[in-house]
Amino acid sequence: MDTFFSFRYEDYPFQLFSISHLVVLIITLVLLVLLYSFKNRIKKDYRKPMNYLLIGSLFFGEVGFHVWYLAHGKWDPTINLPFQLCSISLYLCTIMLITKSYRIFEVAFFVSMSGALIAMITPELFFGFPHFRFYQFFIAHIAIVISCFYMVWIEEYIPTFSSLIKSFITLNIIAVFVYIINKLLGSNYMFLTQKPQNASPIDYLGPYPWYILSLELIAFVLFSVIYGIIVILRKSKQEE
Repeated sequence: MDTFFSFRYEDYPFQLFSISHLVVLIITLVLLVLLYSFKNRIKKDYRKPMNYLLIGSLFFGEVGFHVWYLAHGKWDPTINLPFQLCSISLYLCTIMLITKSYRIFEVAFFVSMSGALIAMITPELFFGFPHFRFYQFFIAHIAIVISCFYMVWIEEYIPTFSSLIKSFITLNIIAVFVYIINKLLGSNYMFLTQKPQNASPIDYLGPYPWYILSLELIAFVLFSVIYGIIVILRKSKQEE
């Protein structure tokens, strides 16, 4: 149990695309399939419990992260402030689920879907299964992804092309603010100062600061792909 909550990387080193990592990705896919398959039943009988479950999962992910760092005396404003993209997504999704605000949904959907999915596939994570940090990280990110689909399939919120543009502009405004924070604290939130320490797609995007421009393009492409999938699914449903 001591090693489960420990802060020693060597106890449970994370390996990219290990069996445990792949299992988590498969579980995420299965949960999405189940959410879609039982969406009508959830709308009718389990809408509120599902909403509360997602809020609770997001809350656990954020609070657990801070409590773990504080318990080890490792909490640091250059690491633990909620300015990483997935932390921002987590807060946006929580507010979205609580308020049911369509404006928050517009931004949260594209920002969260792109950021959380990339983070799950190539996580900046140093603790592997079955460490506490492994569970906390993936529970939070799975909850972000499920929350977005919950709003589409259960609450029936539909993102538009205007939503895509709004979310992209908002993301850039957030990035400017976070860049200033990085300069003040010497931090690397949103990887605007240097590349992640773990292997990631950013490694192939050139040196600093040029990879940031590549990230801009990738973000817009991902937003567009996500929007395209939504449009295709809507047309398919209408034809049926």
